[in-house]
Amino acid sequence: MKIERITQVDEKTVEVFKRLMPQLTGKDEHPSLEELQRVIQSDERHLFFATENGEVIGTLTLVFYQLPSGLKAWIEDVIVDEQARGKGVATRLLKHALQVARDKGSLKADLTSMPWRIAANRLYQKIGFEKRESNMYRYYFTDDR
Repeated sequence: MKIERITQVDEKTVEVFKRLMPQLTGKDEHPSLEELQRVIQSDERHLFFATENGEVIGTLTLVFYQLPSGLKAWIEDVIVDEQARGKGVATRLLKHALQVARDKGSLKADLTSMPWRIAANRLYQKIGFEKRESNMYRYYFTDDR
């Protein structure tokens, strides 16, 4: 298995997300070529693919943000193709992302996971993520607010 940062995107990349995103979100929505180009254009965003025999079997996005309290990292959109689950793909992606974050000087890395994703939550804790006692809030931008 190979983990690499994606620095160029094309229609094949869009097709990868067309296949993987519904496995994360349950919706048939996926990023466009332009949206993916915006993701990879910044040094603050790292898009990683896990490949095996030339086939993308997983992805992870690592985002860096600088605050007065220091450089932080955020992990999002961890997706392993359902055909490749149980083979250590997510573990390899996460450990790679954590090493990149450490090498870049990040003080910590955060992620969130839905409580019903039992296997994912167990994996995060096994790797060393600590469950935080925190309230997570989200504000949705709608026309009626």
